[in-house]
Amino acid sequence: MNTIIAMVRKELIDAARDKRSVMAGLYYAIGAPLMMCGMFMLLIGQITSPEALNITITHGERAPDLVKFLASDDISQGDKADRKEIELIISQDYASNMAKSRAAELTLIADNSNEKLQSSIRRIEKSLQQYSAEMGSLRLIARGIDPKVVQPIKVTIEDQATSDSKGGMILGIAIFMMVYAVFISGMNLAIDTSAGERERNSLALLLSHPVSTRDIVLAKVTAVTIFAMLGLILTLIISKIAYGFVPWQELGFSVNITPDFIGLMLVIGLPIALMAASLQLFVSFMAKSFKEAQSYLTIVLIVPMMLSMAASYNIAPDTLQWLPVSGQMQALIAFIKGKEIPQMQLLLSSATTLAITLALMFGMERSLKSEKIVFGL
Repeated sequence: MNTIIAMVRKELIDAARDKRSVMAGLYYAIGAPLMMCGMFMLLIGQITSPEALNITITHGERAPDLVKFLASDDISQGDKADRKEIELIISQDYASNMAKSRAAELTLIADNSNEKLQSSIRRIEKSLQQYSAEMGSLRLIARGIDPKVVQPIKVTIEDQATSDSKGGMILGIAIFMMVYAVFISGMNLAIDTSAGERERNSLALLLSHPVSTRDIVLAKVTAVTIFAMLGLILTLIISKIAYGFVPWQELGFSVNITPDFIGLMLVIGLPIALMAASLQLFVSFMAKSFKEAQSYLTIVLIVPMMLSMAASYNIAPDTLQWLPVSGQMQALIAFIKGKEIPQMQLLLSSATTLAITLALMFGMERSLKSEKIVFGL
């Protein structure tokens, strides 16, 4: 144990000497929560206070009531320079058809393939549907018919979601960013202490010492895991502070990163950090150069990212929910929503995570006995 502790200290000291590499691994842990908060604040501002939508209304004098209705929804012609490439054309017989209780024709001209216009088009269509529904109800009332006659079914929705569970839907995306921080924070150290040491010819020198290969692998995995957990801790601390400035109450729910959630996140994150460290070291040792290791890890990290996203957006099949990363994500999302944690799912996914870690460590131990791996042949 003393040997392993001494080697871990050696790995950490070597990593700390390259401050730029250390900070590059921790930039994600610091910047990701701040970027998420900024994105949420911008999104909430757009939802709660939509900007005025300026479009071209051709022959608006034919439908003054419609123009006033759209203006009440902040949809108007406005300044010509600020108008979007959307045109609403009112037909020539609009007024006469409305007077005769017939269908009046409107033409909406826009490029629906333009992503910048899609939300504006949906907003206009929604306003026009509301106006059409109001006009239809007035026509029925004018004929002495209750508008409820054309609504044979009345659906009453009782939302049982609490403010915490609604916030959990949003925080699921944040949990994905937190879990991914485990993989990003220790990646630079994993590459440097494997492929980097081999390029500097220090790996062969390290193996020549009277230290077992297993101890070397354990020391390297421990050092990378420490950096991975450090990134997770930084992400949790910054998220707890930064998320308090987001006006969640304007959407009718709250997002709270409680000490209990932080504790659970650290407990669940430790097996993931061990697997991430073992996976990154294993792939880096298999690579023949530092740059090649960076390329391979970029591809390899897509797998845990996809598993995390599948769990965050609840699109994972039942089988995937028992796998590493995805199973832990499901447990964290259930906890933040105030639901019961799926203990069997969490235990099995965590046990699978540790089993993969041990298999990767055993593979590294055997590979370091090969000259092809040690010298990059």
